[in-house]
Amino acid sequence: MINLDCDDLFDTWRQQARWLLSHEIDPSLVSWASEGVSDLFASDVSVPEGQGPFQARIPRALLDTLEQASRYRGDQRWSLLYEVLWRVSHGDRTAMMAGDKLGSELQRRIKQVQREAHHLHAFVRFIERSAELPGPQYVAWHEPAHDILHSASEHFIGRMGRHRWLIATPRDGVYYDGEQLIHQRQCPVKWQQLAQNVDDPHGDLWLTYYSHIFNPARLNEKVMQGHLPTRFWKNLPEGELIPGLITQARMGKQQNGQADGIAKRAGKQIGKRKVVAAVNVE
Repeated sequence: MINLDCDDLFDTWRQQARWLLSHEIDPSLVSWASEGVSDLFASDVSVPEGQGPFQARIPRALLDTLEQASRYRGDQRWSLLYEVLWRVSHGDRTAMMAGDKLGSELQRRIKQVQREAHHLHAFVRFIERSAELPGPQYVAWHEPAHDILHSASEHFIGRMGRHRWLIATPRDGVYYDGEQLIHQRQCPVKWQQLAQNVDDPHGDLWLTYYSHIFNPARLNEKVMQGHLPTRFWKNLPEGELIPGLITQARMGKQQNGQADGIAKRAGKQIGKRKVVAAVNVE
């Protein structure tokens, strides 16, 4: 078994994969250190030096696809990419297609990465800091499941204008200084502390607003958790309200879709429409 380490960088993996292909090294003989198998299957297999004689012809579209899929964190993160690359380089382009078992897994990973990027755009909550403080004007904390922060955070450059902002995660972080986006693969502790410990001056107002626009009559827990996974609740200001609002909906609010303060007000009550079944008397 040949054990490699690309440091979870696509460009490094690409160079290693190109070298492996040039020597026509089968995917079953290669593993990457980040996949947690290097110690278990370590061996004294001799590693060829320099480039080999085989010259693979790879479609540009495949490289773009592999780069997207490389942001997925999971088992065989890099081995699967090399297996796809191996098959395509040897004339089997079905490995890129969803109808193939390997291609299906590749496309599934890309969809997971795209969905995680959408979650970043939808669930990041920037908190404004005092204008008198140095550094970013807005900070946010997020916990993505995949390596999407660097690419997906470019979305906020246009939306935030010239403001300085920071997004910190348990792994990496990005800081926009008003002119360029700075990405740190290892998020500085200072950034993490800044994003997690900042006080939101408008927090109470937002919670009041959210609790009043929550519509218990239209609550579908399964659908809601599909669009807003529970793993994000702890990092959303409104997350602490959601379990209580769901409980209230179960306990009666779902019947009239109104808050108690509204439902108890005087006024004409519209009863439920009665349905009378037609009876055939012939």
